[in-house]
Amino acid sequence: MSIYGYARVSSSSQSTDIQEQRLKDAGCTVVRKEKASGKSRDQRNELDTLLEFIASGDVLVVVKLDRLGRSTRDVLNLVHELDQKGASLRVLEPEIDTSGPMGKMILTVLGMVAEMELTFIKERQRAGIEKAKALGKFKGRPASIDKEAVAKLKAEGKGASQIAKELGIGRASVYRLLA
Repeated sequence: MSIYGYARVSSSSQSTDIQEQRLKDAGCTVVRKEKASGKSRDQRNELDTLLEFIASGDVLVVVKLDRLGRSTRDVLNLVHELDQKGASLRVLEPEIDTSGPMGKMILTVLGMVAEMELTFIKERQRAGIEKAKALGKFKGRPASIDKEAVAKLKAEGKGASQIAKELGIGRASVYRLLA
């Protein structure tokens, strides 16, 4: 039996250090970590790797349920995949273990709460943006590319690839500005 840990943060400015230490303290022999959104399983290669190697009797451990995913459907699908392999999920905070029926029931309820919390966050954010727009205070993200520099380089006869290289931006951004 192996105990695997999974640590995830949403943005590159965050650190997995605290999660990693908690997972090691919980007996995880391997800890995989990544910086990716928990909204869906897309682009979560470390989680996919763990799920490939996990076998019967193994345990996948996460510090909190929202580190595994924000979508109830995704979390329940993950638990089902683990169950099909004869493995289980253990959440450290609050303590949940899916090796028994009570753990699966609690996990389902907490998964729904995590998804509902994400919905509330989005609604508050949307309401705040709408209010700021109505007051004329929200104009969106400031432009990060100098349009005049792009136009100047284009006037000098340079192509999109050269402009992108000189300004340190993506070629698609150059095309968007030139359109």
